[in-house]
Amino acid sequence: MPATIRQCAILAGGLGTRLGDLTATTPKPLLPCGDRPFLAWLMREFQRFGVEEFVLLTGHLSDAVEQAVEALARSLPRPARITLSVEPVRAGTGGAVFHARDRLDERFLLCNGDSLFDGNLSRLLAAAAATPALGWMMLRRVPDASRYGVVTLEGNRITAFQERPAPGAAGLINAGVYLLDRTVLDRLAPVCSLERDLLPRLAAEGALRGVQADGYFRDIGIPEDLARARSELPAVLRRRALFLDRDGVINVDHGYVGSRDRFEFLPGALEAIRAATEAGWHVFVVTNQSGVARGLYTEAAVQVLLAWVADEARAIGGTLDDVRYCPYHTDAALPEYRRESDWRKPGPGMLLDLIRAWEVDPLRSAMIGDQPTDLQAAAAAGVPGHLFGGGNLLDFVRPILAR
Repeated sequence: MPATIRQCAILAGGLGTRLGDLTATTPKPLLPCGDRPFLAWLMREFQRFGVEEFVLLTGHLSDAVEQAVEALARSLPRPARITLSVEPVRAGTGGAVFHARDRLDERFLLCNGDSLFDGNLSRLLAAAAATPALGWMMLRRVPDASRYGVVTLEGNRITAFQERPAPGAAGLINAGVYLLDRTVLDRLAPVCSLERDLLPRLAAEGALRGVQADGYFRDIGIPEDLARARSELPAVLRRRALFLDRDGVINVDHGYVGSRDRFEFLPGALEAIRAATEAGWHVFVVTNQSGVARGLYTEAAVQVLLAWVADEARAIGGTLDDVRYCPYHTDAALPEYRRESDWRKPGPGMLLDLIRAWEVDPLRSAMIGDQPTDLQAAAAAGVPGHLFGGGNLLDFVRPILAR
């Protein structure tokens, strides 16, 4: 079963009454945080783990959400399909999912539109791929759980949901991120609650599992936390980045590798990607692919292979946030690829495009390659470069991540 989930539904129909006048004409997920709406930051995070489609579950002020879709799409680092499912009545969180049932995939992610958890989502993806269940959810331990209900976890099985503890009591809380099988829709009604109806029922059936992760968490439901999010999100989510060459760094360079049968991971490669993801870094691949220009394989084959590599990384708890490849060469056999390009290393084009798209500080990042041209491209982009001479990639990456 693939680890990557391509679709995420986002609950974006709440009234936001605790925020007073701020949500009189603006839906809570569209409140600005830094230079963009909170929802744009949230969607950006899910794109890191392979999400390509967002279904916004709206109700209150749905027209305002619809008018924001185009701007939201422009703000994202990767292309995305964004659609709306508008609840016909005030349907509750479970009802909102029920009314979107015709739009939802066989397996889909679901999250709250007013909270963001900067945990490693691939922990959830990997666990769910290894142990299928009707529902999985991300959990986080907080020092004061009095604003939230707490969860009882036995192994990875959620056995109960408990009331809010006394102020100052620590607890394991629902982080508002779920991975669901669409058969759970049979347990929903046109008006119902995920928290009160669906999740306790799944737990009682032994069909709900949980994954605990650490990371920044912010719920913007009250003015104080909205103010914190506005000051914190841009700094927290503009991450350091690890740029990786492909052949000779991630996989054995057998020469013009364009298919899975010739792709052989180097020792520690997937583990290095996981370590960087756990450390909160973006992980990008930048690879020259002149095999396309030479007619040895197609761009589509490159894309399929890189998507498989990303899924293999997610299956063990890491991710490839994004990739760039250059199919051009001045001596190309195929005329359409015969040209110079600053994307071909030692040109910096691929790195610069990722830096722009993901708003990366190059000086806080690192490039690992096995050729001098990789380091030349890194230097031209302002990224510190590291020459990998072989061996275990995880051992090579660890001191870089620790700096």
